[in-house]
Amino acid sequence: MSTAVAPVRPGHVLADLLPASRVRDIALVVGGAALTGLAAQISVPVPGSPVPVTGQTFAALLVGTTLGAGRGFLSLALYAIAGVAGMPWFAGATSGSAAPSFGYILGMILASTVVGALARRGADRSVLRTAGAMLLGEAIIYAVGVPYLAVATGMSTSAAVAAGLTPFLLGDALKAALAMGLLPSAWKLIKR
Repeated sequence: MSTAVAPVRPGHVLADLLPASRVRDIALVVGGAALTGLAAQISVPVPGSPVPVTGQTFAALLVGTTLGAGRGFLSLALYAIAGVAGMPWFAGATSGSAAPSFGYILGMILASTVVGALARRGADRSVLRTAGAMLLGEAIIYAVGVPYLAVATGMSTSAAVAAGLTPFLLGDALKAALAMGLLPSAWKLIKR
């Protein structure tokens, strides 16, 4: 008797390799939210910015890419809702929606959905396509987070860019490089 799994065709993400069930999907959604909450605790303050460097953005993009658009959206929405409700798993063990960095969390919901949809189209199976998906995801996070930061703090647009985008570009490039190695390698490992 063979234990081989049928090849995963385009239109599938890594999570689809697990046997399908409602319990699986719930566990993946909750696990994705928990992973993002844990990664947010890797938090380093940035001088002159109310936004810290965290592992949260990497986790959000990884969740979307591995779970797909629907489960990725639900994971990050659960993360945001639980954090607003008082779960202390935003950066630095904080919660609530009053932080000037909350816009980045809203951006992560959208980014997770978009990179999940791209992963279903194979964007996580090669280094270049993974790089494109991760960079697009990061751009979406900033497109929501930086304007929110400006409004929440009263900063000008240029000040918000200087405090909420520029200091993070190098770190985000490193996170994208990590994803570029991890995701295509995972697919090669399982030979799909």
